[in-house]
Amino acid sequence: MPSRYLERILRARVYDVARESALEPAGRLSDRLDNTVWLKREDTQSVFSFKLRGAYNKIFHLSDEQKSHGVIAASAGNHAQGVALAGQRLGVAATIVMPKTTPRIKVQSVRHLGAKAVLHGDSYDDAYAHACGLVEKHGLVFIHPFDDPDVIAGQGTVAMEILRQLSDPIEAIFVPVGGGGLIAGIAAYVKHVRPEINVIGVEPHDAPTLERAIAAGRRVSLKQVGLFADGVAVRQIGKETFRVARKLVDEVLLVSTDEICAAIKDVYDDTRSVAEPAGALAVAGVKRYVAEHGSIGKNLVAIVSGANVNFDRLRHISERADLGEQREALFAVEIPERPGSFLSFCKQLGRRSITEFNYRYADSRAAQVFCGVELQEPNERTGLRERLAGKGYPVVDLTDNETAKLHIRYMVGGHAPGVADERLFRFEFPERPGALLEFLKGLSRGWNISLFHYRNHGAAYGRVLVGLQLTNPEVGEFTRFLAQHGYAYSEETENPAYRLFASAGDGN
Repeated sequence: MPSRYLERILRARVYDVARESALEPAGRLSDRLDNTVWLKREDTQSVFSFKLRGAYNKIFHLSDEQKSHGVIAASAGNHAQGVALAGQRLGVAATIVMPKTTPRIKVQSVRHLGAKAVLHGDSYDDAYAHACGLVEKHGLVFIHPFDDPDVIAGQGTVAMEILRQLSDPIEAIFVPVGGGGLIAGIAAYVKHVRPEINVIGVEPHDAPTLERAIAAGRRVSLKQVGLFADGVAVRQIGKETFRVARKLVDEVLLVSTDEICAAIKDVYDDTRSVAEPAGALAVAGVKRYVAEHGSIGKNLVAIVSGANVNFDRLRHISERADLGEQREALFAVEIPERPGSFLSFCKQLGRRSITEFNYRYADSRAAQVFCGVELQEPNERTGLRERLAGKGYPVVDLTDNETAKLHIRYMVGGHAPGVADERLFRFEFPERPGALLEFLKGLSRGWNISLFHYRNHGAAYGRVLVGLQLTNPEVGEFTRFLAQHGYAYSEETENPAYRLFASAGDGN
C-alpha cells in the first residue's frame, strides 16, 4: 500500500501555493523532556495550516471540464481557506459552505481569497448536507477535506519534507488526527521510505475517531465529539484514510483539553507563535509518549498543523494551561468558620502561591472554600491533598472536574436552601447571535430555572450550566424535550463541585 501512494506524493502539485515549512528544534521543551523535540511548522503556511497542500493538489488534478463547473467544500476553518486559495490560484470558482457559527474572521478570510462563502446551519453536518445539495443542483465538484487520494497525497508531502530535513534517526513522528488525511499521507510515505520510524496519531479524549475505529476493527461514528480542538472535531474517520491508517499507524494517543492548552503554551514558549488547539495536539502527544514510554535522547517530531485560533479563546487556553502542566491544583477545602482560620490554612500550604480563593458565608460552623494552589512539581498534588487531610481539613480534589473548571470556579453565590427539587445540567449549543435567547425560550415550559451560568470561550459552541426545579415526573418530560431538540448535555446533579458550592442545600 505505501508504494501506491509513494508516486502520488512524489508527483503531488503543492508548491505552487505551499512552502517547505521549517523543521525547528524546540529547545525549552527538549530540555524538559530529555529528548530532542522537533516542530514541523505547518502553522507558517500562507493560510496558517497544512490544509492548502491537499486542497490544491486535488483541484489541480481535476479535468478542465470539472474545473469549468467550479468546486465546492463544506468547512468552518482551514480546509475552507485551502480550497479558496487553490481556486484563486487556478482560476477555478470556489464556493465554501460554512456553519453560521463560523467566526467572522474565517468567513472574511475565505471571501478575501475570492471564494463565495455561504453560511448555512449550526454545524459541519448541516453545512455538508447543504453543500451536497448544491453539488446536485449546480454540478459543482465537491472537494472532500480528507477522504480523497489526491488530498491524502498532498498532505503526505509533509512527511517527504521531514525525512529530507532530518536524516538522523527518528524515534517517532506525531500527527494530529481528525478525518485522517494528514496521518494517512504521512504514514504512507514514512513506512515506504523509513519503516523503522513510528507514526503516532494524537486525538483529544473527547474525539477519538481513529482510536475507536482501530479498537473496533471498523469505522465508528461517534455520537458526540468535543469541540475545543475544533480542527479535529470529526465524528467518523474517512473510509480511505482508515484503510491506510489501520495498517500503517503504530499507535494512537489520547490527550485532554488541559494537556492541549499546556502544549499551546509550550509552542509559544519556544516559538512565540500561538498554535490552534488542533495544531498543538501533536506536541501534547509527544509529552504523553515520553511520560508513558520513558524515552530519553530520541528525536521526536511533532507537526504543528495550524494557527487559526480566535483571539478571544486565548483567555480560556491560558487559564487551562497551568492545569495541563500540572502546575496548579484545585481543591474544595472545609475550614472552621472563625477568625484566623484562613491564615492557619495558608500556613499549611507553605510557600506555595494561592492562585484562587473563592468563599461565601454559609453557616457559623464551617466554611467551604474553592482554592487554587500553585504547584512546583507535578507530583506535589497528591502529597498536598494528603497533607491537608492529615491536618484535619476535609478536602476534595477538583483538578480533573470539568464542571468545576468551566463553571463553578467563576460562580459567586453559595447554596440555596430554599430551592426544592433542583437538578443540574451542563449544555452545549451553537454560539451564534440569538442562540442563547433561543436556548432559554426552549426551556420556558413551566420549568423554573434556579441556577444559570454562561461564559463565552470564543468557540463555535457555548457552554451553559443550568439548574432546574424538576419533580420526578417532570424529569422524564425534560429529558424527552432535550432528546427532541438535540442539545448535547450531561447531568451534573451529583457532581461534587456543585454539591459542595452551589447546590440547593447545605452541600452535604
